Amino acid sequence: MKKHLALLFICPTVALAGPGLTIYNQGFAAVRDTIKFGLQPGTNAVVYNGATMMLEPDSVILRDSAGKPLDILEQNYRNDPVTSGLLLSLFEGKEVDFLVKETEKPDRMVRGKVIRSGYVPSLGYGAYHGGMPSGAGQPIVEVDGQIRFSLPGEPVFPSLGDDAILKPRLTWQIGSLKEAEIDAELGYITGGLSWEASYNIVAPEKGNEVEFIGWITMENKCGRDFVDAQIKLLAGDVNRVGPQYDTREWARPRVMALQASMGGPPVEQKAFDEYHLYTLKRPATLRNNEIKQVEFVRASGVQTQIIYVYDGLKTDLDRYRGHGQANLNDNDELGVPSSTTVKIVREFMNSEANKLGIPLPRGKIRFYRADGSNLEFTGENLIGHTPKDELVKVYTGEAFDLVGERKRTDFKVDHANNWASETFEIVLRNRKKEEVNIRIVEHLYRSANWEVKGNDADFIKIDSNEIQFRVDVPAESERKVNYTVVYTW
Repeated sequence: MKKHLALLFICPTVALAGPGLTIYNQGFAAVRDTIKFGLQPGTNAVVYNGATMMLEPDSVILRDSAGKPLDILEQNYRNDPVTSGLLLSLFEGKEVDFLVKETEKPDRMVRGKVIRSGYVPSLGYGAYHGGMPSGAGQPIVEVDGQIRFSLPGEPVFPSLGDDAILKPRLTWQIGSLKEAEIDAELGYITGGLSWEASYNIVAPEKGNEVEFIGWITMENKCGRDFVDAQIKLLAGDVNRVGPQYDTREWARPRVMALQASMGGPPVEQKAFDEYHLYTLKRPATLRNNEIKQVEFVRASGVQTQIIYVYDGLKTDLDRYRGHGQANLNDNDELGVPSSTTVKIVREFMNSEANKLGIPLPRGKIRFYRADGSNLEFTGENLIGHTPKDELVKVYTGEAFDLVGERKRTDFKVDHANNWASETFEIVLRNRKKEEVNIRIVEHLYRSANWEVKGNDADFIKIDSNEIQFRVDVPAESERKVNYTVVYTW
């Protein structure tokens, strides 16, 4: 068989359809492109200029969409496109012309020697993430025997060589025994892309039947535009090994994109493996350094509930547990300090019966309430990934007109018979003009064996160390709850 591998043919790629993009809420994405290139007998250099600045080279997959094997001899990735700073770094130790522009004088050229360019390479895949040397970003130029710590003007360089690149680039050396036209599929993992969910809940002036709006915010910091891309968003924690790129905490303005056209939600969701996949119904353009938002859920008539919680125990129990259980059994200091704060918790059921019933990705949730024609912000918090038919509970703040008071009125210990008892009085004061229900949380921490006696209100056992009294407190009044707990060990 005749061999032709000594020949080299340069084969640029041509993009076919719009790219596919699956963005993960851990700050990375999977990119899919379809590209077309021709092969000649011999060795072919195939060039792809659509790579990102944070591409992971060892994740790249290039294959013939028809299923024919490609003889890929080598792959190269360059992510340092030509910039003025990069060219200046190539001329370190050499002389360069600088164009000096002055307002009242004609432009002139000066010659200077580049001692240090000050160029700092981009932090792409595998880049050094340690601290930069002091002054690394400051150029040093010698002009007429004098040292300057700045550029004397705009540098003017000779023409670019054939090896210069303007965009991040992938190149392959592909061997072929015959001429062929290839429609190829390209896939890779990249950092610099992220998404997150956020929710707004708007309550009327009276009542708790709310409007629920969910937004998806996508951010592109990867160094490439994605034009007319098919975008998917994966919610869930996918295991990754090695460096990851997390852009969720970068400061950014909240710029709202236009809502999609009428005719149903612009995002569809489905279960995928052990995660949930959200697909934008129509192609979207996500440009580099752009934030785009789309609405993915809107529901009216969602029933929510405001829960008031008084958890008066102020003692940090963990500092005592390190000294053994005996230190908890008979320590008379425990349970004495108390708080007066009554917490506000908003909860709702994520179900179809409650006009929702879709998996909710983790994100920030904000609450608003109408005050006439205005909306007033009333609190926010974070929710985790929430499947459908699960209860969502969100702490939003502290009640101004509700006060709790908790005090221990009796404490006894019998070391001979291994038991202890303590009695508490809890007072709830309601300064509102309407009755409220408050959940009193009590932690029974001294022993796993306990019995509540002498209580003047019913309680619910939450677990082996917690009970709750759920009591109604009349408007502009107060309510007392007394109980005794007996521990044995």
